[in-house]
Amino acid sequence: MSDGAKLDIRGNEFILESELEEQFIRSSGPGGQNVNKVATAVQLRIDVLNAAGLSARTRERALKLAGQRATKEGEILIEAGRFRTQEMNRADARERLVELLVRAAEPPPKPRKKTRPSKGAVERRLKAKSGRSQIKKMRGKVGSE
Repeated sequence: MSDGAKLDIRGNEFILESELEEQFIRSSGPGGQNVNKVATAVQLRIDVLNAAGLSARTRERALKLAGQRATKEGEILIEAGRFRTQEMNRADARERLVELLVRAAEPPPKPRKKTRPSKGAVERRLKAKSGRSQIKKMRGKVGSE
């Protein structure tokens, strides 16, 4: 793809293809002799702190959501080696990056407002509790009178 191509995230946020750095490495796991010869797994690296198409809030949240995949320098590193071809692993890595950035770009949840039960609700609850208590007291052994 050309340098002008971009991956859309959400709204007017995006990542330029030129900001992505790919490196192909040997994949681990099953695959027979193929796994020892061919570098099919991909390491996708992006410098999120300097990404031009992302808002400051999205950058911060992306680094937080990335967890161990984020470096101290503000880069996110995604490794994809699930498939046996470079093309599929490359697409998988980009898809996972976009998923992460879409989650980071979501609006923050509204703060929860504390609520208190009404006086009537509290009274009804206590009345019901005492009613159950009386019922259970009546289940005791019959006294010898």
